[in-house]
Amino acid sequence: MGWLLIGLALVVGLALLLRWRRPAWYWLGFGAVFAIIRIRVRYAEVMTACQLTVPASRLRLRVARWMKREIPRQRTPRLMRITPMRTGVRLRIKMRPGQDAFEFAAASDRLRHSFAVHQVTSRELKPGTVEITMTGYDVLDHVRMPRAKADTLKVPVALREDGRVHFRDYREVPHSVTVGATQSGKSVYQRTVIKELAAQRVALVGIDCKKGVELGPFARRFSALADSPDDAADLLEALVSRMEGIYDVIRREQRISADTPTAEIAANIWDLPEHLRPVPVVLTIDEIAELAMSTKRNDPRRERIIRALVRLAQLGRGAGIFLDIYGQRFGSELGDGITMLRAQLSGRVVHRVNDESTAKMAFGDISPHAVFAATQIPNERRGMAVVGYSTGEWVRVRGPHTTMRQAVTACNKHAHLTPEIPELARFKPLLEAAPGKAPATAPPVAEAA
Repeated sequence: MGWLLIGLALVVGLALLLRWRRPAWYWLGFGAVFAIIRIRVRYAEVMTACQLTVPASRLRLRVARWMKREIPRQRTPRLMRITPMRTGVRLRIKMRPGQDAFEFAAASDRLRHSFAVHQVTSRELKPGTVEITMTGYDVLDHVRMPRAKADTLKVPVALREDGRVHFRDYREVPHSVTVGATQSGKSVYQRTVIKELAAQRVALVGIDCKKGVELGPFARRFSALADSPDDAADLLEALVSRMEGIYDVIRREQRISADTPTAEIAANIWDLPEHLRPVPVVLTIDEIAELAMSTKRNDPRRERIIRALVRLAQLGRGAGIFLDIYGQRFGSELGDGITMLRAQLSGRVVHRVNDESTAKMAFGDISPHAVFAATQIPNERRGMAVVGYSTGEWVRVRGPHTTMRQAVTACNKHAHLTPEIPELARFKPLLEAAPGKAPATAPPVAEAA
């Protein structure tokens, strides 16, 4: 009996230690089993308490009255499957006639308390079927990114609150804006994106009007870099010129006739033959306010900048030019043309903000719930953000802490992938050289996919 108690104490101690130091291991070893048992035992009771049931059918009610039997109870949605995961469990539920997915999404907080889990999210898989993801612990407390396979212009940048990886997919969401207050984790998120893109065959172009202090360290991997508003205006116009040239190439290659198969009709760079396909360009703007604000009225330079940005946002996707814009605010107070530019940016990422109006600038036309979630990010949760899309969907994410050294090391390691773009040759950053030596440019490579 003594040895049994000692063994039990060791198991309990190990479970508590894992829960503190390795919550994922604790969940896989202990928490998932307890959660599945709890769900199986309390499922019908919880569905009734959360008002996720429907009355019995009229036929059953008539039969019960005719047979003088007890009135049938409320019918609960059918639990089709329980799948344990590394961070929680996933339920697949078949809804009853008369139910919709919104009812389960609205009851997510009640389900969280009823099943004693950390987070509950719901989404509709197909008509009549919903998937409920229950997270067993706070995966955003200490972000540990699982292994995720990157693809062309699709890189893992953060961890979602349901334990899945959040990707920055440029082909799905070509342009995005990221806003956040000082010390909110916005710059760390930017480093993570650049670090992941550095390993791909894409051209990185940057505009950093803070004398290049944010993007300058990554110069070996950048094909072009502007550190002043004057250079930024010229750089943006050069990108517009490149975009127009790419569309000329696409137009020449279309050669549409009655015999041309549909699959061979080119409408963007991905439809071109590989030997003609230009390298994609990702433009990173560190602080949009430095470009959009001006002390002059009707400033010609500002008009050039905004006009070029709007054209790139409207037409750049087909030419393989993608925008990542960062800033503390992105509202109409920045001047004319800003709301038109913001309307073209499908991806929205909001870190901790100092006021509700900043969140409304990003999410006001997407979801009021996303606005509220963005204003609830605590100060100590640096790197936590809310990601929203024009479809109305949103999710909480938190990126890993990418240091400047890690991002610089990745850029230096993959400096040989830096393409040479003729239209941007005069904006190619000069690399620091040893004392007494002339600065050198990064080693160019041929522009090819």
